[in-house]
Amino acid sequence: MKTWKRIQKRTGRRAMRTRARVRGTAARPRLSVFRSNRFIYAQVIDDESGRTLACSSSRDIARAGNLAAKYTGNRDAAKEVGLDVAAKAKESGVTSVCFDRGSYKYHGRVQALAEGAREGGLSF
Repeated sequence: MKTWKRIQKRTGRRAMRTRARVRGTAARPRLSVFRSNRFIYAQVIDDESGRTLACSSSRDIARAGNLAAKYTGNRDAAKEVGLDVAAKAKESGVTSVCFDRGSYKYHGRVQALAEGAREGGLSF
Protein backbone atom coordinates (compact mmCIF):
# COMPACT_ATOMS: atom_id res chain seq x y z
CA MET A 1 0.00 0.00 0.00
CA LYS A 2 1.38 3.39 -0.93
CA THR A 3 2.20 5.86 1.81
CA TRP A 4 -0.54 8.33 0.79
CA LYS A 5 -3.24 5.66 0.89
CA ARG A 6 -2.06 4.61 4.34
CA ILE A 7 -2.32 8.22 5.54
CA GLN A 8 -5.81 8.60 4.06
CA LYS A 9 -6.93 5.42 5.75
CA ARG A 10 -5.55 6.55 9.10
CA THR A 11 -7.08 10.06 8.95
CA GLY A 12 -10.37 8.61 7.78
CA ARG A 13 -10.45 6.31 10.79
CA ARG A 14 -9.67 9.20 13.12
CA ALA A 15 -12.47 11.30 11.59
CA MET A 16 -14.96 8.45 11.93
CA ARG A 17 -14.06 8.02 15.60
CA THR A 18 -14.76 11.70 16.19
CA ARG A 19 -17.99 11.69 14.20
CA ALA A 20 -19.28 8.60 16.01
CA ARG A 21 -19.53 10.74 19.15
CA VAL A 22 -20.74 13.94 17.45
CA ARG A 23 -24.16 14.01 15.81
CA GLY A 24 -25.94 17.13 14.58
CA THR A 25 -29.66 17.54 15.23
CA ALA A 26 -32.14 20.24 14.26
CA ALA A 27 -31.88 21.78 17.73
CA ARG A 28 -28.08 21.49 17.86
CA PRO A 29 -26.39 21.09 14.47
CA ARG A 30 -22.79 20.04 13.89
CA LEU A 31 -20.05 22.59 13.10
CA SER A 32 -17.71 20.66 10.81
CA VAL A 33 -14.17 21.83 10.01
CA PHE A 34 -11.94 21.00 7.06
CA ARG A 35 -8.50 22.47 6.65
CA SER A 36 -6.12 22.30 3.76
CA ASN A 37 -2.67 23.82 3.54
CA ARG A 38 -4.03 26.92 1.86
CA PHE A 39 -7.60 27.39 3.12
CA ILE A 40 -9.92 26.48 6.00
CA TYR A 41 -13.61 25.64 5.61
CA ALA A 42 -16.50 25.39 8.10
CA GLN A 43 -20.08 24.14 7.74
CA VAL A 44 -23.04 24.01 10.09
CA ILE A 45 -24.85 20.75 9.24
CA ASP A 46 -28.17 19.29 10.39
CA ASP A 47 -27.54 15.54 10.12
CA GLU A 48 -31.18 14.55 10.61
CA SER A 49 -32.37 16.31 7.46
CA GLY A 50 -28.98 16.22 5.70
CA ARG A 51 -28.92 19.98 5.09
CA THR A 52 -26.12 22.52 5.35
CA LEU A 53 -27.47 25.50 7.27
CA ALA A 54 -24.45 27.80 6.98
CA CYS A 55 -20.99 27.64 5.46
CA SER A 56 -17.91 29.79 5.20
CA SER A 57 -14.32 29.52 4.08
CA SER A 58 -11.18 31.60 4.01
CA ARG A 59 -11.37 31.39 0.23
CA ASP A 60 -14.76 33.16 0.17
CA ILE A 61 -13.69 35.79 2.69
CA ALA A 62 -10.46 36.52 0.78
CA ARG A 63 -12.39 36.75 -2.49
CA ALA A 64 -14.77 39.30 -0.93
CA GLY A 65 -11.78 41.33 0.25
CA ASN A 66 -12.69 41.14 3.94
CA LEU A 67 -9.59 39.23 5.00
CA ALA A 68 -6.87 41.46 6.38
CA ALA A 69 -4.24 38.72 6.27
CA LYS A 70 -2.47 38.13 2.99
CA TYR A 71 -2.19 34.39 3.60
CA THR A 72 -5.48 32.50 3.85
CA GLY A 73 -4.16 29.46 5.73
CA ASN A 74 -3.18 31.00 9.06
CA ARG A 75 -4.81 31.45 12.48
CA ASP A 76 -6.08 34.96 11.69
CA ALA A 77 -7.91 33.71 8.63
CA ALA A 78 -9.37 30.80 10.63
CA LYS A 79 -10.68 33.19 13.27
CA GLU A 80 -12.36 35.30 10.56
CA VAL A 81 -14.00 32.15 9.18
CA GLY A 82 -15.28 31.32 12.67
CA LEU A 83 -16.79 34.77 13.06
CA ASP A 84 -18.35 34.59 9.59
CA VAL A 85 -19.88 31.13 10.03
CA ALA A 86 -21.28 32.20 13.42
CA ALA A 87 -22.95 35.23 11.87
CA LYS A 88 -24.45 33.12 9.07
CA ALA A 89 -25.61 30.46 11.54
CA LYS A 90 -27.31 33.07 13.72
CA GLU A 91 -29.12 34.38 10.61
CA SER A 92 -30.56 30.90 10.07
CA GLY A 93 -31.62 30.66 13.74
CA VAL A 94 -28.81 28.51 15.16
CA THR A 95 -27.28 29.54 18.50
CA SER A 96 -25.86 26.25 19.79
CA VAL A 97 -23.73 23.71 17.90
CA CYS A 98 -21.58 20.65 18.58
CA PHE A 99 -18.03 20.98 17.29
CA ASP A 100 -16.71 18.38 14.84
CA ARG A 101 -12.95 18.73 14.45
CA GLY A 102 -12.75 15.75 12.11
CA SER A 103 -9.34 14.10 12.09
CA TYR A 104 -7.55 17.26 13.24
CA LYS A 105 -6.19 17.99 16.70
CA TYR A 106 -7.81 20.84 18.59
CA HIS A 107 -4.99 23.36 18.28
CA GLY A 108 -3.74 25.94 15.84
CA ARG A 109 -6.15 26.87 13.08
CA VAL A 110 -8.92 24.55 14.28
CA GLN A 111 -8.80 26.10 17.75
CA ALA A 112 -8.75 29.63 16.27
CA LEU A 113 -11.85 28.84 14.21
CA ALA A 114 -13.64 27.56 17.32
CA GLU A 115 -12.69 30.66 19.30
CA GLY A 116 -13.92 32.89 16.47
CA ALA A 117 -17.24 31.03 16.38
CA ARG A 118 -17.61 31.46 20.14
CA GLU A 119 -16.88 35.18 19.84
CA GLY A 120 -19.48 35.36 17.08
CA GLY A 121 -22.14 34.09 19.48
CA LEU A 122 -22.28 30.32 18.99
CA SER A 123 -22.20 28.13 22.07
CA PHE A 124 -20.61 24.68 22.02
